[in-house]
Amino acid sequence: QVELVESGGGLVQTGGSLKLSCAASGSTFKINGMAWFRQAPGHQRELVARIRYIDGNIFHVDSVLGRFTMSGDNNKNSVYLRMNSLQSEDTAVYYCAAGQYGTSWSEEYEYEYWGQGTRVTVSS
Repeated sequence: QVELVESGGGLVQTGGSLKLSCAASGSTFKINGMAWFRQAPGHQRELVARIRYIDGNIFHVDSVLGRFTMSGDNNKNSVYLRMNSLQSEDTAVYYCAAGQYGTSWSEEYEYEYWGQGTRVTVSS
């Protein structure tokens, strides 16, 4: 079993920055990929960024490219999401996810373990 705990969410003004953290514990040796997803009010949960540990590749979706940066440690114990130039459309609950058997690592079903989420609110 893997436990994930997110932190770092909060209220920020448009154009501001936040850094989210996700701490993993338990059987972290099982993890081969981790990701940040978000779910805005009235919308489906969507991928924000993900890391694939087999080759260290990190991917960001187009809507956050150049503004958000995902990073992680080599021990698979922590991942982070640095968010700059935040906009109102970034308001959402952000979830950390971890998986063992992914392929594209872009879909929710590829992640078996989920955190409880941390809320980010961007106000003007």
